[in-house]
Amino acid sequence: MRHQQHPDSWQQLQAHLGEWVIQSKAQAPKGHVATYIPELANASEDSLGICIMDRLGAAITAGETDCLFTLQSISKVFTLILALIDHGEAVVFSKVGMEPTGDDFNSMLKLELVEPGIPFNPLINAGAIAISSLIGGDTPEKQIERALAFFRDIADNPSLAINQAVFKSESDTAHRNRSLAYFLKDNGVLDSEVDDILRVYFSHCSIEVSCKDLARMALVLAFDGVDPIRNKRLIPRRYVQIAKTFMITCGMYNASGEFAMNVGLPAKSGVSGGILTIVPGRYGIGVVGPALNRKGNSTAGVHLLETLSREFDWSLF
Repeated sequence: MRHQQHPDSWQQLQAHLGEWVIQSKAQAPKGHVATYIPELANASEDSLGICIMDRLGAAITAGETDCLFTLQSISKVFTLILALIDHGEAVVFSKVGMEPTGDDFNSMLKLELVEPGIPFNPLINAGAIAISSLIGGDTPEKQIERALAFFRDIADNPSLAINQAVFKSESDTAHRNRSLAYFLKDNGVLDSEVDDILRVYFSHCSIEVSCKDLARMALVLAFDGVDPIRNKRLIPRRYVQIAKTFMITCGMYNASGEFAMNVGLPAKSGVSGGILTIVPGRYGIGVVGPALNRKGNSTAGVHLLETLSREFDWSLF
């Protein structure tokens, strides 16, 4: 990394994070909460919260950080890692590609147009559905159990649970995701039954977290798969490298290039308004701001991360 850490950055964060959150909250009215999953429409449109955690577990929070929200697409980073742990790179990348799409996250366009008919990457919906089929376990219940145990371990929080209301809301309205899954099944990408795979997919998307949980999970990625607080390796370094690369190239949907320009950090967003971000070797960051821009990312959350990256010269580029 070309730049040195500002020696007083932690003190500056403590002094100024609250005011930066207030400034970024002013961006929230430019966005709207997701309504295509009806249960998500209940979120507070003008809220914004952030937790930044260092290697010792010290945390600075600002804004509305007490609310719980579901991981949604943020979970895709960790199910990718879990599939890699369970099967290795050759199997995983026989089912999904490694390239950004330039299409909407729920598009099926290139599945039909581009050979060999596998999803372009594991962070779009089609790719994450394919990845969900690779989580270890011989029944959907065992796969969900395995995924939840993994998320609890990464977050160091044994009480993480699936929000059943959001799960049901997703499942009841998932017509496009079902279409994607049946298309993948027809293309030979999925081996199991579509409904079983989708149950696993909706379950990990519906895991409920706080900003602190998100920051804690991000911290493990920031230290290349080692939890610095427990001094314990949880993920092989190579798989974190793969995940971080996808976060840079595909993590913020069709705004990933713009986010790389303006923030320059690996990140993954979800339509509940969450953003998991890492400052490699330093911090794990969890943000939630439910009002989304037209690309599906938190309007206020992206603005806040742009401010922080600029203030502390965090960009990897």
